[in-house]
Amino acid sequence: MKLPEGEVPIPADRPLKPPIDDITTLDETKLTHDSLGALRFRDFRLLLIGSGFAWLGEQMMTVAIGWELYNRTGSALVLGFVGLAQIIPVILLFLPAGYVADRYSRKWVVVVGQAIVALSSLGLVLLSAQTGPLLLIYACLMLIGGAQAFSGPASSALVAQVIVEEVYENAMTWRNSVIQVSSVAGPAAGGFMIALFHGAMWVYALNMALALIFVLLLLIVKTRVQVRPILTEKASGLLLGGLRFLSQTQVLLAAITLDLFAVLLGGATTLLPIFAKNILHVGPIGLGILQAAASVGAILMALTLTRRPPFKHAGRTLLLAVAGFGLATVIFGLSHTFWLSFLMLAVLGALDSISMIIRSTLVLLRTPDEMRGRVGAVNSLFIGTSNELGGFESGLVAQFFGPVLSVVAGGIGTVLVVVLVALLWPEMRKLGSIRLPVTDPE
Repeated sequence: MKLPEGEVPIPADRPLKPPIDDITTLDETKLTHDSLGALRFRDFRLLLIGSGFAWLGEQMMTVAIGWELYNRTGSALVLGFVGLAQIIPVILLFLPAGYVADRYSRKWVVVVGQAIVALSSLGLVLLSAQTGPLLLIYACLMLIGGAQAFSGPASSALVAQVIVEEVYENAMTWRNSVIQVSSVAGPAAGGFMIALFHGAMWVYALNMALALIFVLLLLIVKTRVQVRPILTEKASGLLLGGLRFLSQTQVLLAAITLDLFAVLLGGATTLLPIFAKNILHVGPIGLGILQAAASVGAILMALTLTRRPPFKHAGRTLLLAVAGFGLATVIFGLSHTFWLSFLMLAVLGALDSISMIIRSTLVLLRTPDEMRGRVGAVNSLFIGTSNELGGFESGLVAQFFGPVLSVVAGGIGTVLVVVLVALLWPEMRKLGSIRLPVTDPE
């Protein structure tokens, strides 16, 4: 695997395989076909549980902060600044965040990041109790966004240091399952706590506690040796290493491009309130069911994938999954039947789960350890900002041309992007097993 010009890995002792439970010998063939393969590694279990707590707290806090600020101000603009306060640090810090994740211990980067999340959540507790100024609330949110900008790439890269390569795909499948469960349980739990305690303060307190639990779990996680990059005399842009590496690794670039445009153009979930009220006429209860549909589909698909062997035709599967995502988006946009709309949203979630698992596994397998932080940071930037920009694009088109045309056009655009990616990057069409080496251009 070729590094960007000017970089060489720091020599390190040969990494030892991480501790594994429940089996007496490390049979790599059996692990590859084991639905619990990644879960048999003690440190992966600890990392997954801690990450699940952190994601759950994040989802709960999102509901709580939105409820509190709108309850205090009645302003939609104030809510808009919530997302902005959290996404700006990601945009500004993704280059140094990736560099830090590669140059320093990823475990401790995540520990520090979660500690900052906990302190910021404590700040929100105090501000909520005292009805503090909005500017300080936004400052806490920006601190959380900045901490997540650093801990996100480090956490995803850390997965490779607690398992063996044979179970990367299985690990990403379980990780995606936990993310989806958190996305369903988090808002529900946050709303329940707001109703139970008549305010958002205790949600912030629980988010602080969950972040601290993650820190405690990380402290007992044992990781393999991390290979770190160093600069040669000719190197001048270590921070840009992730971008350069992606430009040289066509399969990764194609996979991230597919996901980026699918999120940008597929605006079905963003416009759900409009569809629920004006087209499907199902009210707030129906809206809640529709909002859960994609996560339900994603969870079912992820659990299904844990019981099947690794993808043998990963490139074709990814292209078909994203194309199916576009077609399901079109059908949802044209549907006037609640259950058909629910089914299409579940299909969207299931196909997006396939895309996410293949992409995240490719990032782990096709990126050298000394580059995983920077590549992960670029990946996080593209996917994270595409959610915000995709929501804006869908709302803008819906404002001028209506929600149906916005969603249908987005679905058609997604299919066209799949066709273009298949033509521009034939490596993606030919990709078989994710684990097979890819020849990068010189």
